[in-house]
Amino acid sequence: MPTTLEAPVALLAGEGLPDYAAITPEQVTAHMPGLLAELDQQLNHLEADLTAALEAGAPLSWQQVMGPLQRLGERLRWSWGVVSHLNGVCNGPELRSAHAGQQAAVVAFGSRVGQSRVLYRALESLQASDSLDGTQQRILAAERRDMELRGVGLDGNAQAAFNATTQELAELSTRFGNQLLDATNSWSLLLTEPAEVEGLPESLRGQLAQAARQGDHPDASSAAGPWLLGLDMPRYAPFLKYSQRRDLRERLYKAHVSRASGEEGGNGPLIERILTLRREQAQRLGYAHWADVSLAAKMAGSVEEVEQLLEDLRAAAHPVAVQELAELRACATRAGAPEAEALRAWDVSFWAEVRRQEAFALDSEALRPWFPLPRVLDGLFGLCNRLFGIRISAADGTAPVWHADVRYFRVDDAGSGEPIAAFFLDPYSRPDSKRGGAWMDECLVRSVAEDGRPVLPVAYLVCNQSPPVGEIPSLMTFEEVETLFHEFGHGLQHMLTTVERPQAAGINNVEWDAVELPSQFMENWCYDRATLLGMARHWQSGETLPEAEFAKLQAARTFMTGAATLRQVHLALTDLRLHSQWTPEGGRSPEALRREIAAHTTVIAPIPEDALLCSFGHIFAGGYAAGYYSYKWAEVLSADAFSAFEDVGLDNEDALQATGRRFRATVLGLGGSRHPAEVFEAFRGRQPSPEALIRHSGLVAAA
Repeated sequence: MPTTLEAPVALLAGEGLPDYAAITPEQVTAHMPGLLAELDQQLNHLEADLTAALEAGAPLSWQQVMGPLQRLGERLRWSWGVVSHLNGVCNGPELRSAHAGQQAAVVAFGSRVGQSRVLYRALESLQASDSLDGTQQRILAAERRDMELRGVGLDGNAQAAFNATTQELAELSTRFGNQLLDATNSWSLLLTEPAEVEGLPESLRGQLAQAARQGDHPDASSAAGPWLLGLDMPRYAPFLKYSQRRDLRERLYKAHVSRASGEEGGNGPLIERILTLRREQAQRLGYAHWADVSLAAKMAGSVEEVEQLLEDLRAAAHPVAVQELAELRACATRAGAPEAEALRAWDVSFWAEVRRQEAFALDSEALRPWFPLPRVLDGLFGLCNRLFGIRISAADGTAPVWHADVRYFRVDDAGSGEPIAAFFLDPYSRPDSKRGGAWMDECLVRSVAEDGRPVLPVAYLVCNQSPPVGEIPSLMTFEEVETLFHEFGHGLQHMLTTVERPQAAGINNVEWDAVELPSQFMENWCYDRATLLGMARHWQSGETLPEAEFAKLQAARTFMTGAATLRQVHLALTDLRLHSQWTPEGGRSPEALRREIAAHTTVIAPIPEDALLCSFGHIFAGGYAAGYYSYKWAEVLSADAFSAFEDVGLDNEDALQATGRRFRATVLGLGGSRHPAEVFEAFRGRQPSPEALIRHSGLVAAA
């Protein structure tokens, strides 16, 4: 009697594009333990083989050590990576529970690999070989450093305590992110009177009405309401900018800045615990604090070096921000607004938009019809063709997706026609199941399979922009256009890598404070005339954005840049000092330290309800702990890189293409195979200078 073959388990495929619809929470719970047991057995065999070779004094080869180690790591990255990805874009109670149920075992296996003395000895032996190239040496140095930071040098009780703390930190990070998502989703405000939406543009009223329809008000309309307000950015940010109801702006702002700060489901206790545990981990590793651990793998050499950069930026931005606030007050005074003398945090966005229109006749909302997502994508893809010689084409229907909104694209070399990479784009906000923000992540990494077949890179590009409303496509704000370009820059570094060793391909092994270079570089092209006018076409008429509107965008580029820079400095300095200065015995809470910093990094003091740390997911639920400064650090690199294109002339097509191809070959192509300073010098011909950033930001006080 023939046996019935069991259907393959999608979660365990380990290669190719995941079958997202088939990967269920039940699969995660049922099959992750077996995968981890199998990988643990493979690790045992690898350790035994390496021990025998080391004891025999035989020289070790790259394939003998790094080959099996990479394959083992890739099996886990593939399976657990798709679970983590789905947890970010399709978050629900069942998947969240399944993820939390397996996270401890995944973390434990990571610690097991990272603390293998046999592997560490093998890496030492291999690194002594004179047959390795520079990329291999750099990979080995990073692997050894990472193992040291994961406690390979600890013994007995110290290592047990380190591992227990690693587990707890992973659990706390997940809880922090989940509670922030829950807090964001749990707050809403139903607006029923036309006076409550006074001043809101039609697109926002339509979006709020759509949210109401998706809730308990199926008959909601843009014209008659009701309208449902929420804390997700596509509703929150424009409401603060346009609402004429100061009382509602205040209510919304206070709800947003106090997210996840309540007694039940609040992140406050998690913050102190996370900071305490990180400090303990650092001291177990022989470092003074977590900031030193973080900087061990970054370009910046010390806390003092980062502090100096932030102080230089603060000194330049603070007087500019003070002047900007004075201009907003004067604007409110001219309008006869009662809040003119005491402008509060919930007033800034509103009066900044009034002032922007007054100074530049630039209405941010009025620009939306000129930036429908399909045409913005055409413009972005056209730019990449011009600069980098790649052709991007839609391939929807050829790959599995996790939601109907998700698009799939192929990337080919424009010259040879050879396929290079692919990417998924998940563009729209889904507050009920998708975490906020925007990010790029790896689906597949460039490598060579065991049978010699090339594995082409595939990226996840995730945004949270305004979704379509009825028959109207997603009409983007200019800020959303910049965000899309930013994330695509990360995607380009992942997809256009020429490095075939996956440990250094794309963004892998790139120092964290240099990884924002390509993303911030791409933002600059949103202000390039040919690029912007090539994609800014009215969604109905197809008419190109008028030259006058482009001139206004250019003129307004540095509008409120003092406040924007100061906010980034405030966040970066808060992050750095929480991880270098704060101690549980110091007698002040993390929030108290943050407010001390705010005294010289803000021009409007935080209100009592402001619990920013409870929603600071970058450092408590993401990878930016003691590294948030990286955005400004990399901005120096990205501005200087863009200035290379300015130097040859943005309208000089031949020179532009030559410079773009050089950028592709170096910054995008070399990835983590060389130190970022070497990669930058290979492109620019010299070390970076902050002059371009100062010029682009309009912070003349820094000159």
